[in-house]
Amino acid sequence: MKNKYILALDQGTTSSRAILFDYNGNIKNKRQKEFNQIFPQAGWVEHDPLEIWETQISVASDTINGFDKNDIVSIGIANQRETTILWDRSDGNPIYNAIVWQDRRTADIAEQLKTDGHEHFFKSKTGLLINPYFSATKIKWILQNVEGARKKAQEGRLAFGTVDSWLVWNLTEGKHHITDVTNASRTLLFNIHDLSWDDDLLEILDIPRSILPKVCSSSEIYGKSAKRWMGAEIPIGGIAGDQHAALFGQNCTQAGMAKNTYGTGCFMLMNTGNKPITSKNNLLTTIAWQINNKVEYAIEGSVFIGGAIVQWLRDGLGIIKSSSEIEKVALSVGDTNGVYLVPAFSGLGAPHWDPHAKGIILGLTRGTNRGHIARAALESIAYQSLDLLKAMESDSKIRMTQLRVDGGACVNNFLMQFQTDLIRVPLIRPQTIETTALGAAYLAGLSVGFWKNKEEISLQWRSERKFHPVKAKNEMESLYLGWQNAVEISKSKN
Repeated sequence: MKNKYILALDQGTTSSRAILFDYNGNIKNKRQKEFNQIFPQAGWVEHDPLEIWETQISVASDTINGFDKNDIVSIGIANQRETTILWDRSDGNPIYNAIVWQDRRTADIAEQLKTDGHEHFFKSKTGLLINPYFSATKIKWILQNVEGARKKAQEGRLAFGTVDSWLVWNLTEGKHHITDVTNASRTLLFNIHDLSWDDDLLEILDIPRSILPKVCSSSEIYGKSAKRWMGAEIPIGGIAGDQHAALFGQNCTQAGMAKNTYGTGCFMLMNTGNKPITSKNNLLTTIAWQINNKVEYAIEGSVFIGGAIVQWLRDGLGIIKSSSEIEKVALSVGDTNGVYLVPAFSGLGAPHWDPHAKGIILGLTRGTNRGHIARAALESIAYQSLDLLKAMESDSKIRMTQLRVDGGACVNNFLMQFQTDLIRVPLIRPQTIETTALGAAYLAGLSVGFWKNKEEISLQWRSERKFHPVKAKNEMESLYLGWQNAVEISKSKN
C-alpha cells in the first residue's frame, strides 16, 4: 500500500482541482482549472454544473496521467458546500444552473420562514440558522421558478445534490445518488442528532423527499468510478464538505482544536467532540465527520467574502494585475490611513447574519491611494475572522491557544501577521496548505486501509511557520473598534 496513491478531487467555488498524494501525505502531482462565475443579476451567483463536471474530470485525468492507474487505490472528494444542483434522473442533465452558496436570491423565502416562527425549530434540528446561504431555500426557489420542475420532482424524476453528489453521480454514470453527513448537515433539511432527512422540515419547505440523495458516512467505499473517465475503476472512498475536510487535514481531531481556512470565504471550525454545542452567538453547529459509525461535531463561523475580495480588487476595480501582487501593494503604505473596507457583497455571515448588508469603503480622503485600499481589503479578512473567534470562544468556553491556518490566502505573510496581532494567539501554517484536498485524501485512504487510523495520520502533520503577535494590544483594539463601527454602517438597518 505504501507505494500506492490517493487521488483527491477538490471542487471549489472558483476552480476545480485534483491532487495526487502518496502514503506520507506528499503531493505527487496536481492540476487546477478555473471556471466561469455567472452573475445574472445583483446578489445572484451561479455556476454551470456541466462546466463544474468537465473541469473536474479534466484535471483528475491530467493529474494521474503518467501514473499506473492500478496504483491509485481510492478517490476522495471535497467540495464547495451548500451549492445546489437539480438534475433529471433520466438523462443526467441539470434543469438549472447551480445556485452557489454565496447567492442571496432566496433572502425573502428565508425571511418568511422566520416571520412564520420556524427559526428555533430549524436550529434545534439542523444546528443552522435560517439563511439563504443553505441549500433548502435554493431547492425551493428552483422548484417554484423553473418550468416543470415541481411536476418532475413530484413524479420522482428529479435528483437534488450538493456538488459532491453531482460528482459521484457523474463518476459512476448515474449508479449512485449519495452524499455524506457533512454535506447533508449544510442543507437545512438534515437532523444532525438522528442523522436523517427530516420530514417536518421537508413539509414546511414543500420539498419532496424523493429528490434527496442517500446519506452515507464520510469514509466508506460508495462505489467505483467508471473506467472511461480515468482508465480504471477506482473506489470512491471519502467525501466531506471542503471545510470539514480541511479540519481533518489539519489534524484537528481533538475537541478544542480549531482551524481557519482563508479561501474565497473564510471558515473557522472548532472540533467539539461527540456532542453538538448550541451556539448563543449566531455560529453554526455542524457535523465535523462520521468515521466508523462515530460522529464528531464542530461549531463554525463563516465569512462570505475572504480571499474573494482580492479577486474583486483585480477584476472589479483593476487596482492590481494579479492576486499575488496584493501583498506588495498593501505593504507600499504603513497603514490604511483610516480606511476600512467591509466586503459585504453577499451580505454578512457569522456572527451578524445580515443578508441585506452592503459592502462599503469608509474613511476615504484625497490622500487615499490603491495601497490603502489594498491594505484595508486584507485587513477586512482578519477583522471578520476575529469576529468569529470571539463568538467561538464564548460558545465553547474554551480559550484558544493556537489557530491552524490554511487556504490560498494564508501564504500572504502580511495577512497572517496582522491576524495574529489581532487575535493575540499564535497562528500555525502547516507545510502542506492543501489541507482540504489532504483531508479528503485521508478520509478516502482510511476506507481502503491505506492508513490504519487517525493516529497514524496525525504523525504526518508538520508546521511550516508560526506567527506570533508583535504589535501592541491597545493599538489593535483601537483598530478593531473602527472595524466594528464600519460593520454597523454596512448593515441593512442603516
